[in-house]
Amino acid sequence: MSLVFPHTFVPWFRSVAPYIHAYRGKTFVVGLAGEAIAAGKLNAFVQDLAILHAMGIKLVLVHGFRPQVNEQLEAKGQVSRYAHGIRITDAVALDCAQEAAGQLRFEIEAAFSQGLPNTPMANATVRVVSGNFLTARPVGIVDGVDFMLSGLVRRVDGAAIRRAIDIGALVLLSPFGFSPTGEAFNLTMEDVATATAIALQADKLVFLTEVPGIREKPDDADSDIDTELALADARRLLAAMAPPQQPSDPAFYLQHCVKACEGGVERSHILPFAADGALLLEVFTHDGIGTMVVDEKLESLREASSDDVGGILQLIEPFERDGTLVRRERAEIERDIATYTVIEHDGIIFGCAALYPYPEARTAEMAALTISPQVQGQGDGERILKRIEQRARAAGLDSIFVLTTRTMHWFIKRGFAQVDPDWLPEARKRKYNWDRRSQVLVKKFV
Repeated sequence: MSLVFPHTFVPWFRSVAPYIHAYRGKTFVVGLAGEAIAAGKLNAFVQDLAILHAMGIKLVLVHGFRPQVNEQLEAKGQVSRYAHGIRITDAVALDCAQEAAGQLRFEIEAAFSQGLPNTPMANATVRVVSGNFLTARPVGIVDGVDFMLSGLVRRVDGAAIRRAIDIGALVLLSPFGFSPTGEAFNLTMEDVATATAIALQADKLVFLTEVPGIREKPDDADSDIDTELALADARRLLAAMAPPQQPSDPAFYLQHCVKACEGGVERSHILPFAADGALLLEVFTHDGIGTMVVDEKLESLREASSDDVGGILQLIEPFERDGTLVRRERAEIERDIATYTVIEHDGIIFGCAALYPYPEARTAEMAALTISPQVQGQGDGERILKRIEQRARAAGLDSIFVLTTRTMHWFIKRGFAQVDPDWLPEARKRKYNWDRRSQVLVKKFV
């Protein structure tokens, strides 16, 4: 029997709650590489999808089947042929693809139907819906190569898919499409997932792949994964890469992420299926585990509005509890919300500070400077400080000051100097808590 440790579980669960609120009712299109299924990852992946489904996320799952088709071809004494990362599909390969797809759909539906006690699938009810949602056209002849029965998505019946996911079903798509004359075409999982995400204007397109993400230096296998790429940066990176020839090439999935973002999908992700729980880590943690391509940087530094009161309260409450910050009531924050600056990421507030001016003394107090423990050390404190300084300068003030009991050295490193509490403006001096004995630090503008 596993043990639950409240001192770790409760803070963790609370940290996840903002994402649960943010993603309820959102639409995710998830592309699962056939290699993940071949590696035995299907059951764990389905359990993670079921958790997302239970949290109110609308799901479309597109499965791949490259290794499964290759295995079928090999059993028939045939050789797999590719060009430009696309299978060349003759009649035999199409038969193998249909057999592989049928078997995989059976396995996936069976995985969603399991309900063993003491597993994430206990009490889960996920209804899987499939259908002829895709219309296809042939790839044709490219650079002298005849792709025969390989196709590209011509149209996605987004309205029909939307009706299915809106009633709580999970839509399962195989990489097959049909022409208006009924001819079948073998498609790629990546093309189907991208086209479907665009048709639905999905909130996320997620690829579970054999690559860990896009590295900061794509040619250096030891460089770190770039967790967030602005669309413009992803375009430049893609242009500098060699055209992809196989799924393990860095540009292979990146090209689809760029296309999705250009088509109106807010975020596209490349995740490693080798990491257990990669989907949950990407969705429910700040930095995720793979690479996310976004139309613009999701992190936003801005002035607060009344809609941010709840997020600010949730952010500062732990620091009030341990005595780092003076307690503030909700009514006080609501009254003073225009004085706050916040940093939000993906709709969740990770940092804040307030600016209380004392015009008669040509100074202002920066109060409630708070950065979430999840992102401390990433420079968000400096960014908020600079914005507060800009606001103070714009108001014609000569300095800002802070009162602190624990973070004096952080402010001194950033140009603040300690002064006696008698330095405070008269109005602020009357409210000074002599029992708390806060240090007063001032930064003068030159």
